[in-house]
Amino acid sequence: MELPRIISVDDHVIEPAHLFERWLPKKYQDRGPKPLTAGIGELEYVAGKYQITMDPEGPPTDWWIYEDLKFPYKRNIAAVGFDRDDMTLEGITRAEMRPGCHDPKERLKDMDLNHVEASLCFPTFPRFCGQTFAERKDKEVALACVRAYNDFMVEEWCGDSGGRLIPLCIIPLWDVELAVAEIKRNAARGVRAVTFSEIPTHLGLPSIHSGYWDPFFAACEETGTGVHMHIGSSSQMPAASPDAPPAVQASLSFNNAMASMMDFLFSGVLVKFPRLKLAYSEGQMGWIPYALERADDVWREHRAWGGVRDLIPEPPSTYYYRQIWACFFRDMHGVTDAALDVIGRDNACFETDYPHVDSTFPETKQVALEHMKGIDDEVVYKLMRGNAIRLLELDFDKDRAR
Repeated sequence: MELPRIISVDDHVIEPAHLFERWLPKKYQDRGPKPLTAGIGELEYVAGKYQITMDPEGPPTDWWIYEDLKFPYKRNIAAVGFDRDDMTLEGITRAEMRPGCHDPKERLKDMDLNHVEASLCFPTFPRFCGQTFAERKDKEVALACVRAYNDFMVEEWCGDSGGRLIPLCIIPLWDVELAVAEIKRNAARGVRAVTFSEIPTHLGLPSIHSGYWDPFFAACEETGTGVHMHIGSSSQMPAASPDAPPAVQASLSFNNAMASMMDFLFSGVLVKFPRLKLAYSEGQMGWIPYALERADDVWREHRAWGGVRDLIPEPPSTYYYRQIWACFFRDMHGVTDAALDVIGRDNACFETDYPHVDSTFPETKQVALEHMKGIDDEVVYKLMRGNAIRLLELDFDKDRAR
């Protein structure tokens, strides 16, 4: 099989130390994030949360210091180039990272090594949907930081890539009208992707059922901006017990995507905004067939007492096939013919998760080929790039019917 070059819908950028010095207006820089290299203490995992301290005697680590926040980069989020057993939660400096983590020109070289033509990258220091800025007290500076990050993303990270690095922007989560303005500001310069929380109530924000986010969804629909939700963008990961090891969270991470998708399917949001596009990043998709079956069964059997009789006029799967994209990279169960019959051959995209510990780099082509065994060439094209082109409204493959 000749595998098409991949368009990865979920990778990550490690922010360069100069980001806010270069992109944050001077009047905010004293109060904005500052880079620092300092020792890190032993990291503890307590009740599902990481406890991190500075230690002058500890291993050198690159940090961001911002108001009361001390944010270190850890080896598991810049894992490419390390052996599996060395992909730990220890601190790391940019000098120790593979340069493609934070240098866009080096990233393009690594994409060439990895059979990847284009890549959409989530933030690291701002966290998956900009929680870092939403949690700070000085919202004037926080808004300036959101805009600075987006300017960096569009103009520096993606600017000289010839379209191969695809901009993914964040919003000021604490104010929906400011979020609308930021969507429109970025859409005017060609951005077609924004990151959002899978479960905003976990961040202390209004739910998608409340109507609060409707102006945001309307702006995304109007501008063709897809809403991308990464696992962990609710700042919580599922675990069975508070003292369970992190491996339990890692194994259950798809749970957040499943919960979020059910929330949207029964919210009426997709009925109200029929051209809104949702994408679930790093959620995998082998769970989707049963989730859709259950959603449709509940709608059919329980809609009267379940509160959705007048809210959801058609089976929930109707809106899934019309408006939702799944994402996978290691999910053999999700790419069987039987699974794809239900997941939808037009509803799934591939990712590489560079440079995280889950990344398939530098073996992405082999991993993808293993998953695509026995799959029709046209479907392979859709899964590897065609569906991402539709989702992100890319200029690739213009001569090919979509």
